[in-house]
Order: sequence, then structure tokens, then C-alpha cells
Amino acid sequence: MFVRTIEPAFYDTDALGHINNTRLPAWFELARNDLFKLFTPDLDPKKWQLMLARIDVEYRAEMFYGHDIEIRTYLSRLGNSSFTVTQEAHQNGVMAGFGNAIMIYYDHQEKCSIPIDGELRDALTAHLRDEPSA
Repeated sequence: MFVRTIEPAFYDTDALGHINNTRLPAWFELARNDLFKLFTPDLDPKKWQLMLARIDVEYRAEMFYGHDIEIRTYLSRLGNSSFTVTQEAHQNGVMAGFGNAIMIYYDHQEKCSIPIDGELRDALTAHLRDEPSA
């Protein structure tokens, strides 16, 4: 599991004083960088071999400015050429948000998926978990 701490900025809040609902998908994408480095260590877009197929986000509790948010990132499914990245946002000991991103290992020039095998599969398997940490 990858763990990244986000320090919310004042501009992340909305008129109600919460963290705006648009921030969580952006923070989840930022936290996926740790996983992306397994595929493209220097994160060079010219070498990119991933495609995003789907995302979903579930909001479970309010999040507020002035308190760090811990993003936990892990795999909940590993297929032949695709995988599901599951992410949790925790603030003050409460899971405030949860989401999934389905990613495809992809050759952008050939326009086809690539099998995930060898050392890459081993590296991804190390981050595979069965269920959320609640």
C-alpha cells in the first residue's frame, strides 16, 4: 500500500467550509503517481503505458481545512492487462472518502492492451489487498 499525506489548502474549501467535492478525485490522481512509477519510473508522458478506463468516488464524511488527509492507495484487483486501484481518504481517524480507478496497461502506438507479467506483476501483487481498511 502506498500512503501519501495531503495538507489541504484554503482554496480547497467551498462556501460551506468543507473540502470541495472536486478535490478528492484530484488528490486520488496525485496519489496514484506512486503506483504510476512502477510503470514509468520518471513519469515521462512520452513513455506512458497506462490508460484510465473508469473512476468512481464515494464521499462518506466531511473533510475540513486545517487537518491533514491521508490517502491510502492499493490494488483490489489484478487482471491480465488491467487492474483496479482502490483509494481511501482518511482525516482525523475517519475514512472520509473512497474510490476506485480501473487502469489498463496499454500500448498507445499499437492501440492495444499489454499483458502484465514478470517483475511488473510481482511489484503490483505486493500492493494487492482484499478489502478497505475501514
